[in-house]
Amino acid sequence: MTRPQLLIDTDPGVDDALAILMAHAHADVAGLSIAAGNVGLGHTVRNARTLVDLLGVATPIFAGCATPLVRAPDEDAAFVHGQDGFGDVGFPAPRAALTDEAAALALLRLTHERPGQLTLVALAPLTNLALALRIDPCLPERVARLVIMGGAVTGHGNTGNVPAEFNIGFDPEAAHVVFEAFPQFELVDWEATLRHAFDDAEFEGWLKQGDERAGFYDSIAGTARAYNAQHGRRGVIAADALAMAVAIDPSIVTRSEKRAVAVELDGRLTRGATVVDWAKRLGRPANADIVLEVDQARFAAMVRRALGAQD
Repeated sequence: MTRPQLLIDTDPGVDDALAILMAHAHADVAGLSIAAGNVGLGHTVRNARTLVDLLGVATPIFAGCATPLVRAPDEDAAFVHGQDGFGDVGFPAPRAALTDEAAALALLRLTHERPGQLTLVALAPLTNLALALRIDPCLPERVARLVIMGGAVTGHGNTGNVPAEFNIGFDPEAAHVVFEAFPQFELVDWEATLRHAFDDAEFEGWLKQGDERAGFYDSIAGTARAYNAQHGRRGVIAADALAMAVAIDPSIVTRSEKRAVAVELDGRLTRGATVVDWAKRLGRPANADIVLEVDQARFAAMVRRALGAQD
C-alpha cells in the first residue's frame, strides 16, 4: 500500500508527540507546522525539534503564530503537559534545524508543490490554517483531506468553558475561519478520544516492550497521565493519536455522521463550543464527517508500531 502523505499542524504536547511518532512510523511527513496551544510557541517549536532528533529524520519544521487571531487565550494546557509541554523532563537543546519559512506560508507552498496529494492533519489550535486561508482561500482545493482533532460534539469539553474543547476554545475565530472555508473535513472530537482510551495496564506493557520511542514517550507522559487519573479520566487518552490513525488509514473508521458544524464565537458561557446541527434543521451543507467509532484493535496496533512494540 502506498504510504500516506501527511502535512501536520501541531503544538507538541504529550499527545501530539505520540501522534507524530505514529506519522513517521506509518506515513511520509512533508513537514511540521507549529502552533502555540498546549504551551507557548517557544516550547512547542523546541519540542518538535526534540522529536525530530529522536526519530533521526529530516522533517522540516516551520514556526507559526505565537498568539490566537483575536483574543488572548484564557488558558494553556501546561497544567496537563508540564510547563514545557513535555513533562518538564529537561531534555538537552535539540539539534534539528528550524526553517526560516513561516508556518502559514509553508502550508501554502507545500500544497502548491504537491496539489491533491497531502492529507492535512490539524492537531492544534487552527491559527496557522486560518492565516493560510486568509492569504489564499483556494487552499482547500489543493488538500486531499483535512483531519481535525478538535471539538466536543455533544458539549462535553475539556476546558474551563464547559462546552468547549481545548484546540477549538484556544482560538475560536481561527476554527470559525477553517470550518467555513473547507467544504468537507473529518472531525475527531474530544468525546471520541475518551471512548477510545487504552487500558492502563495494556499500555504499560507496550511501553515495556517498545524501543527508545517508547522510553521517550514514557518519560514525558507522567504528568498528563497523573492529571487524567486525578480527574477521573479512565485509561490512556490519546486524542491526537486517534486523529492521526484516521488520517493514516480512513478505513479504520467504523461509524461516522456527516453534519453541519459551526463554532460559537460570542456566547458568554459557550464561546469556543462546536455546534452540531444533529437534526439537520438549519439547511446548511454538512461540512464535517464526525468520527464516532474506530476499530480499536487496529488503532492499538498502529500505536504499538509507533512505540516499537509490535507483536
